Amino acid sequence: MESEKLAKFIVAALDDLKAVNAVTLDVSGLTHMMDYLVIASGTSNRHVKSLANHVAVEAKKQEMPPLGTEGEDAGDWVLVDFGDVVLHVMLPATRDFYDLERLWETAEVSN
Repeated sequence: MESEKLAKFIVAALDDLKAVNAVTLDVSGLTHMMDYLVIASGTSNRHVKSLANHVAVEAKKQEMPPLGTEGEDAGDWVLVDFGDVVLHVMLPATRDFYDLERLWETAEVSN
């Protein structure tokens, strides 16, 4: 699956479980490590973990399993790596503290 389509697929899967403020950043012009970052918030640790797990399960069904997942134990920030697309699901306080959107602010933002 093309990376742009994968990013849209991830956002749709996040919407299934009511992710908060999902944002897609096109970082292809800033790094060779990935093309897109998808950042979303969950309302609780359980919601954050559920969102990340749901995306991983739905992607596996489409034969696009993640390369790796980090942070599932704590649940305040879960990263799901799909190679060209990296998903970050965080609690709002964690998202505000690390402010990845500002870090990658020169990236093109789409919702």
